[in-house]
This record gives sequence, C-alpha cells and structure tokens, in this order.
Amino acid sequence: MFFLLQAEGVTPVVTNPEAEVATNQTIFEMLLGSWVFMLPLVILLGVAIFLWIERYLTIKGSDADAEEFMKQVRAYVLSGNIQGAKALCESRNDPFSRMIHKGVSRLGSASLKDIEGSIENVGKLEVYRMERRLSLLATIAGAAPMIGFFGTVVGMIVAFQEIVEKGGNANAVDLAGGISTAMLTTAGGLVVGILAYFAYNTLVAMVNKVVYKLELTSTEFIDLLQEPAS
Repeated sequence: MFFLLQAEGVTPVVTNPEAEVATNQTIFEMLLGSWVFMLPLVILLGVAIFLWIERYLTIKGSDADAEEFMKQVRAYVLSGNIQGAKALCESRNDPFSRMIHKGVSRLGSASLKDIEGSIENVGKLEVYRMERRLSLLATIAGAAPMIGFFGTVVGMIVAFQEIVEKGGNANAVDLAGGISTAMLTTAGGLVVGILAYFAYNTLVAMVNKVVYKLELTSTEFIDLLQEPAS
C-alpha cells in the first residue's frame, strides 16, 4: 500500500502515537502545575467578593439620613421631651441614633464634657464595626499578586530546567508547561489583586463618608445642648 501511494504521488501521513501521548501528558501537567497556584487565587477571589458584598451592605445600611433625624432630636430636646428623644433613637437602627441615644441617656446625670466623651466613644465603636474585616480585603489585594509572581518564578524555573535536561534542544512543547504556569498565575494574581484593591478603596471611601457625617452629627448635638444655657 505504501508503494502504491508513492506511485500515485500521494504522501502518506504517518502518525506517532508516542508523540501524541507525550503532548497530552504535557498539557495535563501544564494545567496541574497552574492550578497548584490558581486554586489559592480562586479561594482568595471568593473571599474578596464575599467581604465586598457583606461590607458594602453593612456600610450602606449605616449611611442613614442624619439631617432629618437631628431635626427631630432638636425639637424634642428644646421642648424638654427627653423621653421622646430616647424613643426616637430607639426606633432606629443606625450609628447616628445609637450615638445620640448615648448622649440623651446621660442628660441631667453627667457634665457636658462627659456626655461629649461618651458620644465620641460610641462613635469610635461604630467606626470599628464598619471597618471590621477591611484589613483582610487589603491583605488579599497585596497577597494575590505575590502568589501570582511566585507561580511565575516557579514556572520559569521549570521551563529552564527543561532546557537543561534537553541539552539546549528543548522544543515548544517541552517549555509549554512552565511558561503557561508563569503566565496564568501572573494574570490570575493581578486580576484578584486589582479587584480586591478596587473593592477596598471603594469601601474605605464609603466609611469616610459616614465618619464625616458622624462627626458632624456629634458636633451638632453638643451645640444643641449648649443652646438653652446661652
């Protein structure tokens, strides 16, 4: 058959099963080597997404309408209806109401300086509640690229080792595993790091906005307590 094909001018296609098996093994090893580093990155990505959603909902829920709330508190306090001011604070569930409730509860039993200190302490506690676990998100933003770069170094070491073992005659298939590991882990680490960094800065900006409103509300309440005496 071989000679007949040659006589007809047709070049037979000779397959090499051993080469095909070697190629398949290289692809498998390439994926396996990549996932050794990609699996931690996937886990970090899941944690980052969870933290972003959980913190976003928490901080968003803390950013209440403080202006209208303080108008009602002002009306109660100036009319001497302290119980009404307490009931108003207890009917809400946000940092502003908890902070003012602490100050209203101490009216008549503490000095103005002590009331101000109590309000500041509650405010610090509320800020801590909003910032909780944000440091973990920042850690992911920094650690993910480092894991990716570590995978890059390992992948390049594997590629160079192949060249050494082949005596400088390594082909593209021999180097594919190490180079693909290097590129995939670099890209994965950067993607996770960028997303975590963006999420962290977005949440920090939201926290700073609420902190500013808390400080403004605290100052407004202290000024309110000084009004009847002026």
